[in-house]
Amino acid sequence: MAYYSIFPEIDSTIYSHPDRTFMNTGKDEILELVKERGTTNSRHYPSRILIKFKNEEIKSVISDTIGSSKFNDGTTKANLQLTTVQPQTLTTILNIEAFAVSQSWHEGSGRYSNLPTSSNGVTWKYRDNSVTQSPWPTSSFQAGTTGSIISGSGLEKGGGSWYTGSLFQGSQQFLNSDSLDIDMDVTSIVQKHSASLFAGDTYPTGVTNNGFIVKHPDSVEENTSSSFGEMQYFSVDTHTIYPPKLCFKWDDSTHTKQSVSKKSGSLNVTLYKNKQEFNQNDEALLRIHVRDKYPNRTFSTTSNFLNVGYFTTSSFYSVRDAYTEEEIIPFDDNFTKMSADSEGMYFKLYMKGLQPERYYRILFKNKNNDGTTIYDDDYHFKVVR
Repeated sequence: MAYYSIFPEIDSTIYSHPDRTFMNTGKDEILELVKERGTTNSRHYPSRILIKFKNEEIKSVISDTIGSSKFNDGTTKANLQLTTVQPQTLTTILNIEAFAVSQSWHEGSGRYSNLPTSSNGVTWKYRDNSVTQSPWPTSSFQAGTTGSIISGSGLEKGGGSWYTGSLFQGSQQFLNSDSLDIDMDVTSIVQKHSASLFAGDTYPTGVTNNGFIVKHPDSVEENTSSSFGEMQYFSVDTHTIYPPKLCFKWDDSTHTKQSVSKKSGSLNVTLYKNKQEFNQNDEALLRIHVRDKYPNRTFSTTSNFLNVGYFTTSSFYSVRDAYTEEEIIPFDDNFTKMSADSEGMYFKLYMKGLQPERYYRILFKNKNNDGTTIYDDDYHFKVVR
């Protein structure tokens, strides 16, 4: 099983607040889904997030790593992931949506804190800047697209344009006790992008990759009398280890099991012959030894401690940041299952999705008739640029 993450090329927040419809925040460290109270009235004005990943990186992971047929066979997932700045508890159920953006836009170089406000890049009003003034469409939309037509709400028109229909949309619901981290299935949107990238298909089979727009449903945005609170996320310009990701997940596990023996009960689980340092572009095949902690005494010319076995097929790996203990790749019953061959257990780890110049550690989970056990070999490795 495999996880492979890529990071954004560009991102920005656009604001409908009357004081900020021309404000660019392309280099801000924070992305926001907020409803800001008006300066001269009691209305609340929504913001939206724009985020785009490189065509070259999307093509590479699909064609060179996953395989185009595998990506489109219904088992591979692509999830848009953003990490919340300040964990908080919800007082109501919230929904957010992501759509395929239908027109190009420029990230710009502005920040929310700029004085005077920067308009050098995408804003609620314009796709590029206040000089060129290429507006987001507000009427006569091209086939299969829409945008912000909020009649009677008192909100400024603009705020992006996007494709409509279930195959151009992702969504996520947050319940009262949920984390506000975004982990949204956008597989169908990326498939539309890939159809354009690989085959040159046009709407509705494929669409140009102009990224995603993340927003609250129209009914929530158009309710100008109330706020849904602040949902803030780290952007690609963050100085933390939490930039947004497009995470691809698929099954690459195999189980040939030839001359290895099945292990359960009290076990020693160790990573062996694995490097302590990896390049950010490495695709590492990591092997583990699974053996009895207390092997039965037998008369043999070799040590029982050298007998290598494997877990049951219900065995998984997880990757954590060695300093923060943040779970970078979680135990996932669908996408982090380990493989087995005649030499023992193994799995492939793509360093591309890990932040460089940091240390990580790996844990293992095994499910069998005795229950579920977590193993920690205290193996640490570093990813370097």
